[in-house]
Amino acid sequence: MTQTRSGLELHPVRFLALPLDVMGRAQEQHEGLLREFALIANPHPNTDYDVPRRLLDVATALRERFGAFTAESNALIEQAMQRGERSVDAQMQLPAEAREAALSLAALLEEADDYCRNGELLTLATPPELVTFRRWYLGQIVEQLEGAAPVAWPTWRDAAIDS
Repeated sequence: MTQTRSGLELHPVRFLALPLDVMGRAQEQHEGLLREFALIANPHPNTDYDVPRRLLDVATALRERFGAFTAESNALIEQAMQRGERSVDAQMQLPAEAREAALSLAALLEEADDYCRNGELLTLATPPELVTFRRWYLGQIVEQLEGAAPVAWPTWRDAAIDS
């Protein structure tokens, strides 16, 4: 555990064998969903869709609150992608409050997928492999901030598929 200049306690969160191709596809899916939500929420503030507004608010808050904590790790991941690596071990230093943010984001993304599956959005529901990745990625944040040891992607994925 480390502390920032402001005295905020940071905890290491490690992503072992982070699959870069899957992560890239997950980022594309997420960005497409956010673009559609921005189109829905911005021109129509009185829209019947509550999820787009909440997801956009959470995404903005996450970027503002945690962007500085993830910038270095994101840069290393991007460099590994550019080198054509298949996977990488990455680490972030996050405050304990990132646990609740990860739980909120996970719930909203599951809810957004319901909208997609019901045909209420143009964006397709997240494919199963990317849902598995999302649950692993956000789950690692939650679990490690609760004190659990990191679990590598292939190990977690295989256990999730078997259950």
